Amino acid sequence: MFAQIVDIFKLRIGVLMAVTALAGFAVTPGQSLSSLQMLALALTVLGASAAAGAFNQYAEKDLDARMERTKNRAFVTGAASHNKGWLWLIAALLLLSVGLASWIFNIAVGFHVFMGAFTYGVIYTLWLKRRTAWNIVIGGAAGSFAVLAGAAAADPALSMPSILLAVVLFLWTPPHFWALAIALHKDYAAAGVPMLPVVKGDDAAAKIILLNIIVLVAVSLLPGFYGMGWVYLAGASIGGTYFIYKGIHLVQDANPKTAIRCFLASLVQLTLLLIAAMIDPLLIG
Repeated sequence: MFAQIVDIFKLRIGVLMAVTALAGFAVTPGQSLSSLQMLALALTVLGASAAAGAFNQYAEKDLDARMERTKNRAFVTGAASHNKGWLWLIAALLLLSVGLASWIFNIAVGFHVFMGAFTYGVIYTLWLKRRTAWNIVIGGAAGSFAVLAGAAAADPALSMPSILLAVVLFLWTPPHFWALAIALHKDYAAAGVPMLPVVKGDDAAAKIILLNIIVLVAVSLLPGFYGMGWVYLAGASIGGTYFIYKGIHLVQDANPKTAIRCFLASLVQLTLLLIAAMIDPLLIG
């Protein structure tokens, strides 16, 4: 039962979004938060992300049924009833998350929390995923809003490091997801989803991924010019170098194995960057 809840609400992604929000707060000069407020920030972002994740699965029952990776999801197998009660639950969870974020912090935090869920649940899931290879490019802004939500909790006016970190999340999502899409090429082709590897082919997609990674890593170093210190730069540099290295391997031989390794490298890169972003201000403060 617990595993089904984790899957339906995509809580793994939600936890990542919560950590991303905390990183956005950490790099933004402004007011401090108590431990309870930090927990509230993480939980409101997690709640909104969970609502968007559940809506994604609810709306994509037909696609999930056609893909090997997702054919055992709860809405497909019938373990969770595909009825309108879920829509009410999802709406209530989103309203609660946005409302609490606005009440505990400020309207700007609530706005960014809402926009993250709206971008993933509506713009990506309903409007773009089935129509264009640009789906994940624009849909990737969902992660950027998590950064901005955390930053707005410190200062609604934001700061250059937090804006750059939001751009990093925007640039990180496409190569992360496209690498997985190469590994799952047959799945997406069978479902008729126009992911980049399906539209352009694996070799062309690999080259685009590498170019995107290089731009991502370059942008991830820019906060060093706006007050972020050596800890952040070390994390961004080490993780970024490793991601580029695996991207080069993918270009040399675009196959499911190198694609999964590139996908995992994206997680290593983001993890190192976010941890460094949260530790760095503590050391220089």
